[in-house]
Amino acid sequence: MSVSPIHPPVDAEESELRVTERKTSAAGAKAVAVSMKRSLAEQGVVKTARNLLTLNQVDGFDCMSCAWPDPEPGERHTAEFCENGAKAVAWEGDRRQVTPEFFARHSIEDLRTRSAHWLESQGRLLHPMVRRDGGTHYEPISWESAFELIGEHLRALDSPDQANFYTSGRASNEAAFAYQLFARAFGTNNLPDCSNMCHESTGVGLSQSIGIGKGSVSLRDLHEAELIVISGQNPGTNHPRMLSALELAKKNGARILAINPLPEAGLLKFDNPQHARGMTGIGTRLADEFLQIRSGGDLALWQAFGHLLLAAEERNPGSVLDRDFVERHTNGFEDYAAHVKDLDRDAVVAATGLDWEQIEKAAAMLVSSERTVNCWAMGITQHRNAVNTIREMVNVSLLQGMIGKPGAGLCPVRGHSNVQGDRTMGIWEQMPDQFLDRIRDEFGFDPPREHGNDSIATVKAMAAGHGKVFVGLGGNFSQAMSDTGVTEPALEQCALTVQISTKLNRSHVVAGTDALILPALGRTEKDLTGGRAQQVTVEDSMSAVHASHGRSQPAGELLRSEVDIVCNIARATLGADHVVPWAEFTTDYDRIRDRIGRVVPGCEAYTEKVARSGGFTLPHPPRDSREFPTTSGKAEFAVSPLTVTTLPEGRLVLQSLRSHDQFNTTVYGLDDRYRGIHSGRRVVFISPADLRELGYADGDRVNLVSEWTDGTVRRADDFRLVSYSTPKGCIAAYYPETNPLVALDSYADESRCPTSKWIEVRLEPATRAPVA
Repeated sequence: MSVSPIHPPVDAEESELRVTERKTSAAGAKAVAVSMKRSLAEQGVVKTARNLLTLNQVDGFDCMSCAWPDPEPGERHTAEFCENGAKAVAWEGDRRQVTPEFFARHSIEDLRTRSAHWLESQGRLLHPMVRRDGGTHYEPISWESAFELIGEHLRALDSPDQANFYTSGRASNEAAFAYQLFARAFGTNNLPDCSNMCHESTGVGLSQSIGIGKGSVSLRDLHEAELIVISGQNPGTNHPRMLSALELAKKNGARILAINPLPEAGLLKFDNPQHARGMTGIGTRLADEFLQIRSGGDLALWQAFGHLLLAAEERNPGSVLDRDFVERHTNGFEDYAAHVKDLDRDAVVAATGLDWEQIEKAAAMLVSSERTVNCWAMGITQHRNAVNTIREMVNVSLLQGMIGKPGAGLCPVRGHSNVQGDRTMGIWEQMPDQFLDRIRDEFGFDPPREHGNDSIATVKAMAAGHGKVFVGLGGNFSQAMSDTGVTEPALEQCALTVQISTKLNRSHVVAGTDALILPALGRTEKDLTGGRAQQVTVEDSMSAVHASHGRSQPAGELLRSEVDIVCNIARATLGADHVVPWAEFTTDYDRIRDRIGRVVPGCEAYTEKVARSGGFTLPHPPRDSREFPTTSGKAEFAVSPLTVTTLPEGRLVLQSLRSHDQFNTTVYGLDDRYRGIHSGRRVVFISPADLRELGYADGDRVNLVSEWTDGTVRRADDFRLVSYSTPKGCIAAYYPETNPLVALDSYADESRCPTSKWIEVRLEPATRAPVA
């Protein structure tokens, strides 16, 4: 049975796809040229200058792209941004406009035939729009009528749990706190968010191991590290400002060990455009060693590292392990040591695709380092064994006492700009009772205690007819979620879908019976809600919280802030006399921050702290005092099975990834110059050995087919094969084009992250379909 669309819309430009040689360095003069060209074309000269000069500055706004931390005040460059940050700002500052007249010209059925790139390229949304039951087009609606319609639908539900409140990682702390407060006041913990799709495995794994689901390092730790390990991450595209930190660490004498299936440009060399060396192409070599690992082999590799560290300690006692740290601050060492002592080397080699000598050489870097920072991203988190893999990475750090030590620690690199802050503010379907108790004590209502829906459960509830209302605070749920062929019809099953957005996207055209598009202010824009200049706050990957102030004029007079929209939905649903002072919140965001300070752990005196230049850093007991809030009160060594997954003949492992012209589901353009792809996205990177063995040639067109144990077959058709440096048996392609191939029930153990980095597929020849 097939459950996914065979011919999703594609861009007409795909017919012009070109492939050139991949790059071996990131940034440089080309990054500056691309940034300026994109910014000037979309924003114009004045807005480009204003936005880029205030981007990531103390008195400016926080980048809506990645969550990489800012340097301390006084240490920031005038141009404190990267190419993809500039693209994100230009995308939001787009002078093009999507007006009611646009929707009058384009029916929803017409918009469904357009590519995701085309939809987002039409410009900024300016007016609240509604598609009513039976309607073929979106039509204008007043804000008051939109809020009233939402309230009517929500109050008509048989249970509050028939509503699902999704959050993207770009929402501010203030909007996120108000949003989760509204959902719980309404009576549900159905708060799926983008963490469910990307870094949930990190939160689960770290919470089990060290008692807190956040990384333990500061930016200064990275600068002072002796060794930096980068696993399953492509910083040149996904977190480009990280390259500056890596360059500084290299200048200070650090070595870098890169572990990834693809030799990404940003792992190899950085041409820093802030310096003459970078602009002329001299740059800085980054990775001292590069392990081109098979997809999914990381758990085996980190067990091998633990095995080799213990062996080195046995040969020279007291030289490798931090025994004092292990004895005083950890639990379970003996069981872990016994587990990895007799490691099956052949299994490790089979799982990783690496030679044992390569693994020994990399382990020697760990053995000799006294200050190691371990970084990872979604190349680790989106596997079935992701949680165990992260715990294995922590095991190695615990062996050497690399937590709560300057220049060392754990560094999960988050994707979206405030995804970590959203979780801190309570956007989670499983918030602990202590947090809910504090809401009760502060606001005078008892929040529901039963855990709510994550993203997977949300799709299942909507598909079964139990999820009747879907509200999206930012993001593009239909494209972010796995199993597109199930997710999109599930959204269409809803009685009401509400999308709070800045630009048109695919989620707007797979709409419920009633559907609303509510246009929001962007991060770059002035927020004068309540008649005063408002600011918001965000939290970065390293637990630093700081203010963000938009400086540009709003794209349209009718735009409202996310805080304003959320609070007005709450008033329309719960009534103006509700115990939560929603109207007061929209008048002055400090009133929200005051409540955050009394409800959210670690945020005491929040209003005062975020008023400081550069903000403040949230407490982190393992980092701050080597205290571990686990059940045992100590960091936990984990014992995990080492399994080697074998593939049937003719099958390959597909991992999905981003293009360099993309951030999450937002596609800025159709080029990926680092990988040599131009004017197209439907490509599959495949090794020359696999091409020969499977009887294909570079440039052939294929369909991707995934088959699952439940008998379902999922397809993504018409991709061009591109011969590339990738491990034999492992291929790669862009998402969301490959999301239809990931079954909804294929997710990481414990965290339920979709397994988007391990999709078993086969190839079949394709005849190119006509471009839509």
